[in-house]
Order: sequence, then structure tokens, then C-alpha cells
Amino acid sequence: MVPQRVSLITIGAIKLPVLRAFYKQLGWKETDISSDNYAVFKTAGVLLSLFPIEELAKEAQIEISKSIDYFRAGVTLAINVDKREEVDLTIETIRNAGAKILREPSDAFWGGRIAYFSDPENNLWEIAWNPTAIFDERGAMISF
Repeated sequence: MVPQRVSLITIGAIKLPVLRAFYKQLGWKETDISSDNYAVFKTAGVLLSLFPIEELAKEAQIEISKSIDYFRAGVTLAINVDKREEVDLTIETIRNAGAKILREPSDAFWGGRIAYFSDPENNLWEIAWNPTAIFDERGAMISF
């Protein structure tokens, strides 16, 4: 049986120092092993790591395209907040850090509030408030 958990998400970075600086500007805390060659940020549920995309491809034994797709492989990362108004406040902090805002905060058809941005390397992120979300004591979402 495969353990039902996601413990680490790694973004293959094209310019790791630039991407690292962006996440640090959001106020995210790194682990002690972080450097301009590999960075790991602590989050409520999983660790988010940044690793040079060429090294990641070599490790996975795959070929990578030299073009950067705007929406990489259909993956969206999400930051869920506790209150409706936090979507707007969070997106302003992200805007001030230099992210491209793709969708301004707005009410979602399912009753929550959402916004979208891309980081400096076009990784797609959602900021969401879900009125039915349940978080554990660490702030990790465990249900909605």
C-alpha cells in the first residue's frame, strides 16, 4: 500500500536564486539546508522545495523542454486562508512581492473567494478561502 500523503513538493527552478528571493519576500521561512542551489520552505502541510530544473530532470532521468510553458503540466498550487478578506490581503502582499496577478480576488461559484497569481517562473498559484475548510492545529487543510 502507498502511504496517502504528500510530504514534499519540488518546483524545478530555472533561476533558483530569483525564485528563492520571491518566496522569501512573501515572508516564508526556510529550513537550515537552504541555499542558492537548493531551497526548502516550511509550510503548514508540506515542505516546498526549489531545485534547479536541469538537476531535477537529471535526477528523474527525463528530458526537459527548453521552452517555459505558462501553465506547467496542468499543476496549480494553492494557499488556503482562514477568512474571506484574507484572500484580498494576501494577494496584495503577493502583488507587492512582484508576482503577476492572473485573477483578481473574486467570489467563486462554489461559495468561496479566490485569486490567482504566477510566481517569477510562471508557476500557477491560487489563493482561496473555502467556508467549509477544516484545518488541523498546524494550519494544514484536512477537509473541505
